[in-house]
Amino acid sequence: MSANSTQHQYTIKEAAALTGLPASTLRYYESIGVIAPISRGSSSGHRVYDDADLDQLMWVACLAATGMSVSHMRRYIANGRLGPSAAQEQIELLAEQKRRLALEAEHVALRQRYVALKIDYWHAVDAGDTARAELLSGEARKLADDLKGTSR
Repeated sequence: MSANSTQHQYTIKEAAALTGLPASTLRYYESIGVIAPISRGSSSGHRVYDDADLDQLMWVACLAATGMSVSHMRRYIANGRLGPSAAQEQIELLAEQKRRLALEAEHVALRQRYVALKIDYWHAVDAGDTARAELLSGEARKLADDLKGTSR
């Protein structure tokens, strides 16, 4: 069985469509070193992405989707080229991102609780249950104060 040695080539428009990253972001990530320089077509001078480039872009797109900062993405990709010697720093970068996401999830959960309280409040108002509406209003007020404390 022979290995498939056909290397696909993609325009920036195709790479953007396949990765979900806008072409402007692809150019930006290249210009600041998040991704390695992309080869250029010999006749056109336009960027030509290959399968390896798309692989790297998919990693970057996934990291970007987690909200990872550009500087941390740059470090993560650079460390990936170093292999096992950079494993500990990779773990630290990802563990830090995991902590950020957990905190973000807590903030989202607080906002969801606030919205649920407000829905319950308006149900009570609609039903003419003034006592319940006042109770829910007080709970929502306290939760709003908690939300103010979590805003960045």
